[in-house]
Amino acid sequence: MISERALRLQLARQIAHWRAAVATINDPSNFAAAEAWAAVEGDLDLALRRRLQETVNRLRAEADGLASQLSTAQSREQLLAVRKRLIAFRQRYSQTETILDFYGDAINTRTNPKLRAILHALDLIAGHSMDAALRPLGRPSPPVLTYIDKGMGASILRAGVRLWDGGTLSPAAAIKITRHNLYRPTSLIHEAGHQVENLLGWANEFAALLRHELASFAPVAVAEAWAATATEIVADIFAFAHCGYAAVAALHDVVAADEATVLRYLPGDPHPIPYIRVLLNAAYCRWAFGVGPWDDLAEAWTETYPLTQAHPATGDFLQRSVDLLPRLAELSLARPLRAFGGRSIVQLLDPARINPNALLAWARQLGPALYISPHWANTEPIRLLALSGYRMATEPEKAKEIANEYEAWMLRVGGLPARAA
Repeated sequence: MISERALRLQLARQIAHWRAAVATINDPSNFAAAEAWAAVEGDLDLALRRRLQETVNRLRAEADGLASQLSTAQSREQLLAVRKRLIAFRQRYSQTETILDFYGDAINTRTNPKLRAILHALDLIAGHSMDAALRPLGRPSPPVLTYIDKGMGASILRAGVRLWDGGTLSPAAAIKITRHNLYRPTSLIHEAGHQVENLLGWANEFAALLRHELASFAPVAVAEAWAATATEIVADIFAFAHCGYAAVAALHDVVAADEATVLRYLPGDPHPIPYIRVLLNAAYCRWAFGVGPWDDLAEAWTETYPLTQAHPATGDFLQRSVDLLPRLAELSLARPLRAFGGRSIVQLLDPARINPNALLAWARQLGPALYISPHWANTEPIRLLALSGYRMATEPEKAKEIANEYEAWMLRVGGLPARAA
């Protein structure tokens, strides 16, 4: 059996190591470059630094408490209690490091001047999207920190959620945007929709609505399956209400994988099966705008992914759901909800503003000024995203030209001088 002296010595050595380790994570520049930190907006910069410093301070206090407990430990049992607490501290240190690494990596994507400007523009766009829904309800929008990362789909770490250490609250809506969608970032609005949903309780209310309304038209199991995906459906609704067909086409391209993936049901997955998710989003366009390019998209989708290739049970669910699409679109867009103060989403965010005909008429009226006017950048950044995304989806032969035009707009909005672009 190890002696008390040896046990005390090893505990003292380990505690000294971990106290020194805490000192190394106290400096934000150890996780992100100074120029990247400087690119974070003032209020968000202060909020992030304050929250991260509070996290490190809690860890330091815990390390100091370990040292104090060791200094007063008299018996073997007390030393073993210190050891148990030390093991727990190691886990807390790893959790804290994960928090700091996450924000450090996100902030470091702003080191490059061009990406810094683009991400600043995306911060503003996401903030506008939340303000449009929350401000009429008397609710403030949280700060936004966008960052670039690999992958097919975007994601969000919502403001206000508890982080990995169990004590720190996320100070901002940290939204990942993927490189392939950087110049048609409608997924940014989908992720902002998750934040809005969380603040308003939208998904829970919508899930209850689906259970109640669909039960009259479909088996209970079908209604329950749709209700289980409410959190993702409402984020799609939010993106559609802001961006229209641009959001639908971009979603299509993210989920347009092989047959097995598109037709697969994954138990516990909060996303609708890709096959029916794309068709539902096309149905939103049909409900709001009538006939349009979304009809061709839906037709090509069903031809590319025939239901005969699905598992029989999944195929039956999908066919029943296809029959429900007009009803689902009406429930999604037109039903008043308590979350919106008794209004529907289309009463809060009028889809007439992003009707393709209205967007194209707006572009013809303003011409090149649309992309260089500070007024439109400040007042209609999301509508401009809807226009650019619509044109990319319907004018593929001009996609590069449209993407370059939108990139130049984001650089101007983000504060990069034209000569640096």
